[in-house]
Amino acid sequence: MLNVYDEYKKKLKTPDEAVKAVKDGDWVDYTVTNSFPPLLDAALARRKDELKDVKIRGNNILGPIMVAECDPDRDTFTYNSWHMSAYERKLCDKGMCSYTPMIFRNIIEYYRYFCHVDVAMISVTPMDRHGYFNLSCSIGVAKGILDNSDMVILEVNENLPWVSGSHDDCIHISEVDMVVDGKHGPIAQVPLGEPTEIDKKIAAYIMPYITDGANLQLGIGGLPNVIGSLIADSDLKDLGMYTELASDAYYEIFRAGKLTNKNSYINKGKGVSGVFIGTDNLYNWIDENPGILGYPLEIINSPAVQRNVKKLISINSGISADLYGQVSSESVGTRHISGTGGQLDFLTGAALSEGGRAFLCMPSTRKDKEGNVHSNIRPYFSQGEIITSPRSQSHLFATEYGAINMAGKSTWERAEMLISIAHPDFREDLIKAAEEQKIWRRSNKR
Repeated sequence: MLNVYDEYKKKLKTPDEAVKAVKDGDWVDYTVTNSFPPLLDAALARRKDELKDVKIRGNNILGPIMVAECDPDRDTFTYNSWHMSAYERKLCDKGMCSYTPMIFRNIIEYYRYFCHVDVAMISVTPMDRHGYFNLSCSIGVAKGILDNSDMVILEVNENLPWVSGSHDDCIHISEVDMVVDGKHGPIAQVPLGEPTEIDKKIAAYIMPYITDGANLQLGIGGLPNVIGSLIADSDLKDLGMYTELASDAYYEIFRAGKLTNKNSYINKGKGVSGVFIGTDNLYNWIDENPGILGYPLEIINSPAVQRNVKKLISINSGISADLYGQVSSESVGTRHISGTGGQLDFLTGAALSEGGRAFLCMPSTRKDKEGNVHSNIRPYFSQGEIITSPRSQSHLFATEYGAINMAGKSTWERAEMLISIAHPDFREDLIKAAEEQKIWRRSNKR
């Protein structure tokens, strides 16, 4: 019979010993968010002068990432991200990080069929008496990566919460090649922002679409999270959590007594998410909480599953839109900001849900570094913007000037509707552009 503690001792290494497994030309994976292994990362960075062409994948990691910091010219280490955090965006601005396009529901299939991993390094909870380590805040993707890696190295982080899961929530000591442990600092904190007046106005246009018993998906970014905190102050009740990523917004909704998961689809009375990122309020709430389940994103983000979730309300943010209804949510021009993530997944699935709605929202304007104001609704894209959501799937759209539904609308109808929620200072110019583009009907009201 396997003695899990003997097995643990046999596989226990120092970080510097463990990273000797990495060879020239290897692909190394750091998985996602708080599963990032800081001790192993620092040890690998110390091998900079003895390795060549080592490629690393991560996903929404909050940093610092030492293999990138120690090698800004990427002579040894090439860091890549599936979805940019604010920290990774800064690396990208400096040419120290590259983006890998994907849709979240497909990420594990990429590892199964296309992405080779020589060494996976991941932070996990301490081992329990049965020999299991919990994958904590990254259940949505972690096990799929580990199962498709040649070598698995665990970094035990004593501060990570234990998150219950349907499956793929743990890894056993028998499946592991090496284990490292050591002292860690507090888990990175990502608090909710304070809502601006514009945020409140946008939320006011979305709120009428949210009814009692709705299941909520709040996307990555400030605006969806702010809307979530405003939902906590509403009169709504019996809401559910069905999301790829859970932030403090869900804790606030729960604390307000409105998150009961009474009408959940996958597991009755339980909220589900694939990734968790927020503050200690969130981490303490999800720790050993049987009312919260971590699920693989290939299930949560599947439109085939989402269509069975009644009243699925998806709220995601965009950066800019054109008069055809295309939305860019991941770049400003060619400057990369975030990633596709699950936006397209939920645009598809929530639209199929009985009583469901899929919202894209953004402020009507933005200011550049010089203080100049620009419209976020533009005649057309021409500066290299990445189109995240095609016009064929962008239906419900909101700014601080209103909410529109473009489903089934022609190009001239879309143009009219989008201009109606653009900032008033830019509407005449947008009308002229629509006329030049032959998508403005003469009988349209100005």
